[in-house]
Amino acid sequence: MKLATLRTSGTTQAVRLDGDSLVELGFPDVGTLLAQDDWQALAASAAGARHPVDGADFAPVVPAPTKVVCVGLNYRNHIQEMGRDLPQHPTLFAKFADSLIGAGDDIQRPAETEEFDWEVELALVVGRKVRRATGEEAEQAVAGFTVLNDITCRDWQFRTREWLQGKMWDSSTPVGPYLVTPDELPGGVRPALDVTLTVDGEVMQSDNTGDLLFDPVALVEYVSTIVRLNPGDIIATGTPGGVGHARKPARYLTGGESVVTEIAGLGRLENRIVREASH
Repeated sequence: MKLATLRTSGTTQAVRLDGDSLVELGFPDVGTLLAQDDWQALAASAAGARHPVDGADFAPVVPAPTKVVCVGLNYRNHIQEMGRDLPQHPTLFAKFADSLIGAGDDIQRPAETEEFDWEVELALVVGRKVRRATGEEAEQAVAGFTVLNDITCRDWQFRTREWLQGKMWDSSTPVGPYLVTPDELPGGVRPALDVTLTVDGEVMQSDNTGDLLFDPVALVEYVSTIVRLNPGDIIATGTPGGVGHARKPARYLTGGESVVTEIAGLGRLENRIVREASH
């Protein structure tokens, strides 16, 4: 299945993709749906109002996750371009729900940064509450996958040794449009999918999620050892090589660009960079 959260008539609705229509599922968003023990059956059987896919206004696929855990340095080629050794353990940081935007929303470029960068990422969405999950339990905790662009203020990221302040800016991180269940993907809960990111039509990143150092199941195991994962929580699995900061000379988003973030089988984010006014 492909599930999404649709903005409609001043509210939101969880929907299922059915041909060229989006079918309402009777829940206000995908996160609320995933909180139901039988969410798969509910999503498959629902037959609510229909909306055309064409022109759909997608909210973040999960608008209010209890946590967004992100992984840095998880593609071998990106680790090498950043001049680092392969890590023994995942590098983790966080985002907050206020940073998330929909698949077609404008990305707000803060006036306070001069080094605004892109990062295409495969994101997994958790489908059940787990703690210290291993093996099959970790696999079953993966509800599906979506597309995320981990937009980063590099000058703020590298102010200190901690990355958080470069990653959590308000209204900067598109995620969606769909949550795609593992049964639709080659590799299932360890999918091998082509990922690309373009800026004004120019390819900046191109790789395959098979290059991940720590795969999605391993990340569920690792993160759930530290903290409880809840339905609707998001784990962004890292970005491949091709980020603007690593280019010579470095290249950043200044405002007005069109950024397309796409993962085969999952969908695409299409976002315009808009400069925020100084305050």
